[in-house]
Amino acid sequence: MKYVYLLQSLSHPGQRYIGLTANIDRRLAEHNNGKSPHTKQFTPWQIVSYHAFADDSKAEAFEKYLKSGSGRAFGKVHFWPGE
Repeated sequence: MKYVYLLQSLSHPGQRYIGLTANIDRRLAEHNNGKSPHTKQFTPWQIVSYHAFADDSKAEAFEKYLKSGSGRAFGKVHFWPGE
C-alpha cells in the first residue's frame, strides 16, 4: 500500500508539502524531526489528508498530479479551501 499525503506546517500555515510513502506514521515523524531538507525549517507538520493506493503507479501518478499546476488548484479547492 502506498500513501499520497498532504502536510501543512503548524508554525507557518502557508507552507504545504505533498509526498508519497509506504509508512505514513514514520514519514510524518521524519518530517517533524527535521530529517527532510525540504520541510525541516517549517516544523511541526500536521497531516491534512492522505490517500491510500494499492497500485504503486496510481499513487505516483496522483502525487505527480497534485504537484502540477492543475493539481495545486484542485488541492486549494478540496484540501485548503478559502486560500
